[in-house]
Amino acid sequence: MKPGIHPVSRPVVFRDRAAGATFLTRSTAHTSRITEWEDGKTYPLIDVETSSASHPFYTGTPRIMDTTGRVERFERRYGRTAPAGR
Repeated sequence: MKPGIHPVSRPVVFRDRAAGATFLTRSTAHTSRITEWEDGKTYPLIDVETSSASHPFYTGTPRIMDTTGRVERFERRYGRTAPAGR
């Protein structure tokens, strides 16, 4: 790897402003704000509007796929073929 072309990755605290949750992770993002973490050390602080604490990715509603209709449509277009090996 060439020296000096990659950003420095360091521990950063992200704070979700909507939920009040905080996350310590590694990032290359820059900020001038700092905060003290649970371990007593100070880390850069970045405020975010939304995170998994305030806006979960899984909503709980299952997604139903119409696989039967797709198979029938495929067979109508291209016909049914014999299984391999017969």
